Amino acid sequence: MKTIKMMLAAVLITAVGFGAQAQDKKQDRKGTVEITFSVNLHCDHCKKKIESNIPFEKGVTDLKVDLDNKQVYIKYDAKKTDREKLQKAIEKLGYTAAEVTPGTKGKAKDKVKD
Repeated sequence: MKTIKMMLAAVLITAVGFGAQAQDKKQDRKGTVEITFSVNLHCDHCKKKIESNIPFEKGVTDLKVDLDNKQVYIKYDAKKTDREKLQKAIEKLGYTAAEVTPGTKGKAKDKVKD
């Protein structure tokens, strides 16, 4: 009887694990992408300018601005926008933006139109 309970518990744990894994795959199918840009931010005004404009770009689902590291993190729906459009949206605000890829540190040029 004890052996049957242990086997049932093992099967239940395995089933829960597969269910969680399937849920992760659904999130991947949604087309959510994360990107980080190095942006020539200088002050709190720059940060607020990004925070008040970029979230309204089509497909943007999350935005974080790190003034200390001069980086903008964006999570977006790849079905609605792409990296180039987001970079152009930042540049349209008067900043330069360079994509930060893992293992490298992108540097934005020090030019701003406030």
